[in-house]
Amino acid sequence: MADHAIIQRLRDNIATVYHGSSEVVDLCIVALLARGHLLFEDVPGVGKTTLASVLAGSINCSFRRIQFTSDLLPSDILGVTIYRKDSGEFEFKQGPLFANIVLADEINRSTPKTQSALLEAMNNARVSMDGQVYPLPRPFMVLATQNPLESHGTFPLPNSQMDRFVMRLHLGYPERDKEMMVLREQRLAMTDQDVKPVVDAVEIVALQEAVANVRVDDDLLQYIVRIGEATRESPKFEIGCSTRGLLALRRSAQAWAYVNGREYATPDDIQHIAIPVLAHRVQFARTFERATFTHEEDQAAIRHILEQVEVPL
Repeated sequence: MADHAIIQRLRDNIATVYHGSSEVVDLCIVALLARGHLLFEDVPGVGKTTLASVLAGSINCSFRRIQFTSDLLPSDILGVTIYRKDSGEFEFKQGPLFANIVLADEINRSTPKTQSALLEAMNNARVSMDGQVYPLPRPFMVLATQNPLESHGTFPLPNSQMDRFVMRLHLGYPERDKEMMVLREQRLAMTDQDVKPVVDAVEIVALQEAVANVRVDDDLLQYIVRIGEATRESPKFEIGCSTRGLLALRRSAQAWAYVNGREYATPDDIQHIAIPVLAHRVQFARTFERATFTHEEDQAAIRHILEQVEVPL
């Protein structure tokens, strides 16, 4: 199918620069087609920014990179309203958020006040300023990177912010042969010349609409709801998965099915995508013994939930 030729072009183009896991690349494409936003969380220097940049560079659309720092202000992201003396009118000057794809690099190095400036944009693809509503372009996607919270100078993302990312991905260290390839090429960070666009924004929007039409039967919707209920009822969690999280699981399962050449979703699609979609949305019940939990424990807890919930036949 022509649509899947577009997806393959994206895969191949990303692979020319990013030499990590092909599974991670597919999950990035799934998030894009599900109209979601991506959070890359890992130690510095394993290719988070490279992957985000090459995904954006593969699409012929507007792209902005915002380096988040502790002194970054919301107006530095959203824009400001200025007074024009010549016309006697106020004019809104758009910030870097007004782009198809926005790379929020090291997002957890900014203060919670600045982080919260992204909430409306990520949820509704619009920005409200001074009583006016400004729509963001289509497609619109935020690709954020963050360092582990143990790193110096970081501010944890609040639950409301985490819940707006359709997935949280961990790249990990590359396999030996992939790391050898990086060393031979003597690069980790990409340059503008490293990648050229292979699809345009109109094609991406068309793919997103096709994904929205992937069939999800009622028994699968009930399965998704039961998974959500299990996270809320589990004594392991203080906060279970939100309704927004279950919607994200549905959209991501549709996109995973579509990327794999099907126009209908199956229980396997839900199970395959559930961990990156749900693990960052739950919050463990705090104990005196433990104050923080690793992402491996988050993933193991969601895997345990999937093992307990009955799968529709």
